[in-house]
Amino acid sequence: MEFPSLSHHGGTRSVTGSCHQLHLDPTTSLLIDCGLEQGHEASPGAEFAPLGFDITGIQALVITHVHIDHVGRIPALLAAGFRGPILCSEPSARLLPLVLEDAYKLGISADPVQVDRYLALLQRLIVPLPFEQWHCILEQGGVACSIRLQRAGHLLGSAYVECDVRVEGKQARSRIVFSGDLGAAGSPLLRPVQPPERADVLVLESTYGDRLHAGRSDRQQRLEEVIDRALADNGTILIPAFSLGRTQELLYEIEDILHRKSLLEEGPEGPGENQLQAIDWSQLPVILDSPLAHRITEVYRDLHGYWNEVARQRLGEGRAPLGFRQLICVDTHSKHQQVVNYLKSTGRSAIVIAGNGMCSGGRIVNYLKAMLGDARHEVVFVGYQAKGTPGAVIQASEQAEGFVQIDLDGRMYEIRAKVVTLAGYSGHADQAELVQFALGRGTPAMRVLLVHGEKNAKEALAKALRRQFEQVGCRSEVSIA
Repeated sequence: MEFPSLSHHGGTRSVTGSCHQLHLDPTTSLLIDCGLEQGHEASPGAEFAPLGFDITGIQALVITHVHIDHVGRIPALLAAGFRGPILCSEPSARLLPLVLEDAYKLGISADPVQVDRYLALLQRLIVPLPFEQWHCILEQGGVACSIRLQRAGHLLGSAYVECDVRVEGKQARSRIVFSGDLGAAGSPLLRPVQPPERADVLVLESTYGDRLHAGRSDRQQRLEEVIDRALADNGTILIPAFSLGRTQELLYEIEDILHRKSLLEEGPEGPGENQLQAIDWSQLPVILDSPLAHRITEVYRDLHGYWNEVARQRLGEGRAPLGFRQLICVDTHSKHQQVVNYLKSTGRSAIVIAGNGMCSGGRIVNYLKAMLGDARHEVVFVGYQAKGTPGAVIQASEQAEGFVQIDLDGRMYEIRAKVVTLAGYSGHADQAELVQFALGRGTPAMRVLLVHGEKNAKEALAKALRRQFEQVGCRSEVSIA
């Protein structure tokens, strides 16, 4: 076998479970991500299951970002005896323990002693790295390897990983780049992605390799229109959202809507003519019903130095994009149930953001049980719904004729609530952005290996890449893992 070489332990069948191994020589390697499969491709009890690959010789685990489909098998990795460093960006080093603690309690054990022992071990292994600086992983025998993290724009702390590898007997160094998940342009909080300088091998995600995103420029306006309609109906807006990334973007944009509405309410000429007179926007509650999302949002606020310039400017104006007055955080389960019952019985308008994002568990399920049967309410999807999840079924009802039912916890519920999918909120780059990333900063990747996507998305992206490489006169190789 020629080194460096790659093997894949996840993230090739679909869009979850990313786990890639970079072999530096027959006995030495790096692991890039260690994610859990989710949705229809997930095996029951996957978080407990053995890894299925030998960890001997793995020098370090490098984390691109802290979504569960990239870090969810870390408990299994530790159970297998891995005690090497877990390398990640500085924001990810703050967020990773929160995400894994929550997953450990839900999937493995909520015993405080076990949880504390697990977190203590995790904290000992985490090594935060600054962006844009090379870090030497090893230099022994005939092998040397350094990595550099670059901003990926997917969520706070997300990175793509550049690996610079020198193998004895080869004149040139090899540059292997792992994209992780690349964010779409125009994130309200994050700095933009800069493509890599060069890549001999680019392991590239392909989640939306078969489409172009529409509506990012006016997505906040369309969110505002949905809110207006729901409030006119005295309804509650239910937004299933992942605790990390999407929730913070939504809060940021909702704050901006509320800020502008409050300015419109009493302008120089008095109340605005076009506003909904019955609605007191200053009293509209925005309910964040997720203890994990609350804790993550607090970390996001602390790490405002990593925000983009526009977001930091709002802070300078005295605004609180992630901590505004109308934001209500629900922590305990008893308070959660009280809020569900209150909104169901009173008809009080509210915006509810609750996990999880695919409606396969979490507190959003109780809201759905209580409100799906009432046409006053709206379920608003702003993210990808994996096949086989309740979220995908509910989302599909948006285009269905007649009544649709869904099974939630073994009981059938009729979907009468309005169902809306807002485009433009994808956290992933689209086809054009993925192609641009592969073209690099003037030097296209020599070989592109597509992962993290459905079959159709990979094939469409491969075709687009080959076409673009041909246009620029590049003989780059494109293959599908």
